[in-house]
Amino acid sequence: MQKGHIGVTTENIFPVIKKFLYSDNEIFLRELVSNAIDATSKLKTLASFGDFKGELGDMRVEVKIDKEAGTLTVSDHGIGMTEEDIERYINQIAFSGAEEFVNKYKDTATSIIGHFGLGFYSAFMVSSKVEIRSLSYKDGSEAVHWECDGSPEFTMEPCDKSTRGTEIILHIDDDNKEYLEQARIDTLLKKYCRFLPVPVVSGKEQEWKDGKYVDSDRDKIINSTEPAWTKKPSELTDDDYRKFYRELYPGQEDPLFWIHLNVDYPFNLTGILYFPKIKSNLDIRKDRIQLYCNQVFVTDSVEGVVPEFMMLLQGVIDSPDIPLNVSRSYLQSDSAVKKISGYITKKVASRLDELFKNNREDFEAKWNDIKIFIEYGMLTDEKFCDSALKFTLLKDTDDKYFTLDEYRTLVEASQTDKEGTVVYIYATDPVAQYGHIQSANAKGYNVLLMDGQLDGHFISLLENKIEKTRFVRVDSESASNLVPKDDKKISDLTPEQISLLTSVFRSRLPKLDKAEFLVSFESLDPAADPVLITQNEYMRRMKDMAATQTGMTFYAELPDNYNLIVNTSHPIVVKILGEAEKALGEKISPLNATVHDGNEKITALRSEIKDGKPTAEQEAEEKALTETVETARSEQEKIISAYAEEKPVVKQAIDLALLANGLLRGRELAEFIHRSVSLL
Repeated sequence: MQKGHIGVTTENIFPVIKKFLYSDNEIFLRELVSNAIDATSKLKTLASFGDFKGELGDMRVEVKIDKEAGTLTVSDHGIGMTEEDIERYINQIAFSGAEEFVNKYKDTATSIIGHFGLGFYSAFMVSSKVEIRSLSYKDGSEAVHWECDGSPEFTMEPCDKSTRGTEIILHIDDDNKEYLEQARIDTLLKKYCRFLPVPVVSGKEQEWKDGKYVDSDRDKIINSTEPAWTKKPSELTDDDYRKFYRELYPGQEDPLFWIHLNVDYPFNLTGILYFPKIKSNLDIRKDRIQLYCNQVFVTDSVEGVVPEFMMLLQGVIDSPDIPLNVSRSYLQSDSAVKKISGYITKKVASRLDELFKNNREDFEAKWNDIKIFIEYGMLTDEKFCDSALKFTLLKDTDDKYFTLDEYRTLVEASQTDKEGTVVYIYATDPVAQYGHIQSANAKGYNVLLMDGQLDGHFISLLENKIEKTRFVRVDSESASNLVPKDDKKISDLTPEQISLLTSVFRSRLPKLDKAEFLVSFESLDPAADPVLITQNEYMRRMKDMAATQTGMTFYAELPDNYNLIVNTSHPIVVKILGEAEKALGEKISPLNATVHDGNEKITALRSEIKDGKPTAEQEAEEKALTETVETARSEQEKIISAYAEEKPVVKQAIDLALLANGLLRGRELAEFIHRSVSLL
């Protein structure tokens, strides 16, 4: 019997393995089964080259639990090892036998997993002792038994094993007895090994007997050896793709479509990515896409392998160029991983473009379901954005779809403002903004529907990408001013009339929580509403974006600012003004004169002040004049407010505008209804 020390550069490699190499001790089963598959694939490759002329026999891998003995055994009928092999590949940790083998048979050994280096030693994460029993395929080989208790010391001696292949026997330690439960092992095998290329057997199939499930005499094969992504697209039907999707995600609705990845240069990559029905739910999850290496499950945390926006997709990516036994942070910085990420982005964009060109009608029908994915990709990935501009669609309020170029051609003639900028008018709620949409349509304008979760951000992106373009919401201006062709038609009212009407309407404005109103006057079409309410495009957009983006809480806390536009050309407003002037003229004229004279005196006084330093007498005089003006103005407001209180038509005109914008609620709405009945 040979005794020796494992060739390591530290006194004890095992604490390093447990602490740094693997993030979870359950990974040991993946490593050991993968090594068994590796050994099996090696023998198949040797046979195909004629270097092994014996019978291959049963080439499956078996995982067996012996609860009484406290052992878990992973066995194969693969290439096996001689004493020299164990000395070279087990006792010298730094050497990878799989790497050497692939170099020799690199043109055909595509199923060799490789990349496992220290994989065998993950067994010590859950074991107090590990044994190897192996018999090489080579003629005249002698079976060998190797044993180690987790220290650098080992023993190695001949044994009585008569069948080709290797058995790894793990003596499970007291802290990890869960790995002696068949259900736990089945779960891990299903997670890591469900698509391995060689049958993996563990336990027995169960059948219902005498009111309970019992083991049958049939071995339970846990994996599908030829999953869909390993086949050529030409070998698969649409039903095959859907069947595989249901296998990956039982109980989910069928996907919209899929992308079959298949590249062998400058790296190896296969896989299938599915587009589920996303709709408006921006749910970025880290476990939608499964990463495999030669059909061995690696992780479902693929944020380093695919761009973030593709977390909305589902499916499988398989690449032998992704290192298995390293931390995720290394995955993110690995150059091969970055190339893979770029390729996947390019392939997804190409597939979407192909779907759009081949069947636009079907693409439009699916647009609402994939829109959020495309917009999120464009917002977060510059290369995807540049490609997606070709197939991005805009939908108007009549449910018609346009590419970006098509839509610009449609509206350029009628919706170009006086500065030469094409104005894209949009609605976010076609029901609440119905009146504004109708007014815009009456002016000959087309209105887009931008009601998606990301549309606020997407609008800003398009403004940057499309030259001389500006987006305005349909309720941000009166219809006449959505696309300003010339200067606004300012009301021709006198300052006194504007002051009077401002007080009349402002006194009847509701007190809404976190809302402020600015009263302004425009001479609009007499057929337009007497009062309109609009909201500043910039501030409203900032508040909308703040709802979905951190770091913008300042905007989220600001009150909603509304413009209450009084249409001075409307007969109702003309009547309100005429009646107010007639009823209040004698009462407020002296107060107007006091305000006017006081303001003129204050202006004159300030012009006399030199170097911005008033004398004490000048300060006292200005204070007295200001108090006089404020007193007169306050008295004026009281008189006008009392008058307006008795004029239900003023409040009715305001409430109609509020109602049209969904701002009339609760008590104000009840009073409006009661007042409407009274006016009738």
